[in-house]
Amino acid sequence: MMSRTQISLDTQIHRRARQRASELGVPLAEYVRRLVARDLAAPQAKADVACVFDLGGSGGSDVAKNKNTMLADAFQRGPKKSQRHSAARP
Repeated sequence: MMSRTQISLDTQIHRRARQRASELGVPLAEYVRRLVARDLAAPQAKADVACVFDLGGSGGSDVAKNKNTMLADAFQRGPKKSQRHSAARP
């Protein structure tokens, strides 16, 4: 069931709303109904950014302080062998 409502719009807003409704191929009333329905829809849940913090321990390493040494060690060791690729080789 629908309820009838009367609203007042500034002349410029009214003209632009009618134009937008026309572009969408709907009457002005339907355009306004859609806007109100979208505004009142349940808000989408936003992820809490805190969920990405404290996921694991660093084991006492300090990457900011030791990054050059850590990178040098990694380059010296070379790439890790993937189990997937090493198992396929004869």
